[in-house]
Amino acid sequence: MNSNADPLDTLDDAQAAAAFRRLVRHLRHRHDAQNIELMGLAGFCRNCLADWIRDAGFDGDKEAAREVIHGMPSAEWKATRQSPATEEQLARMEASVAKNAQD
Repeated sequence: MNSNADPLDTLDDAQAAAAFRRLVRHLRHRHDAQNIELMGLAGFCRNCLADWIRDAGFDGDKEAAREVIHGMPSAEWKATRQSPATEEQLARMEASVAKNAQD
């Protein structure tokens, strides 16, 4: 095995898929963790996950991908789960996203 190999790449696809689904379901349950807060802390959010499944070959458009991740249409999710971002949250998000490496 290559010493530079990422152990993540050794995960079986079924294991990785199960972990991904668990993460998404956890985020659906924890809607109190706002996307803007996730962006400010980790530089990604639910919408990023939707983009990533599209990058991985999901056939649907951006809205369809977001519905898969949110578990409902994104307009409904925004209306029922999302609160307005504060200037402080926006600033943290910008600083956090600036740290993201190009994957």
